[in-house]
Amino acid sequence: MVTVRQALGAFGEQRVVQDCHCPRCKKTRTLVRLPPNFKCADVICDFCGYLAQVKAASTKQLDRLPKSILGAAWAPQFERMQAAIYFPLFVVLVAPTEDYSIFYLSADLQEPEMFKPRKPLSEKARRAGWQGFFYDMQAVEGRAVRLR
Repeated sequence: MVTVRQALGAFGEQRVVQDCHCPRCKKTRTLVRLPPNFKCADVICDFCGYLAQVKAASTKQLDRLPKSILGAAWAPQFERMQAAIYFPLFVVLVAPTEDYSIFYLSADLQEPEMFKPRKPLSEKARRAGWQGFFYDMQAVEGRAVRLR
């Protein structure tokens, strides 16, 4: 059974795949979704191999990014940061009316300060010890480009 958050994420990925050109090769309709749980990336260009992360968030304001966006697993993100590997980020904002906007933040405009680790889950949690992170969008304010 799909959760509300999973449905929102799938909606965001579908919007990016259908509405966006590949930022590297500029071809249309070449972005495709990667399998669920692929670490740190959600879409790939099937022409040039470009990888990107997609995050979706519910909001009432489609014209500006929220202060923070829920990320995924901290450990793989931290490992990539230590190796100076950053994935471009598409942010899909969805209003209650199901209208949406898409923002894009390239990898070269990201900074380590924008990645904020969350507290690990408690020992009683189903996934005890798992740790996620937040994207602090205030750390990169004004760098993202609105595509839609």
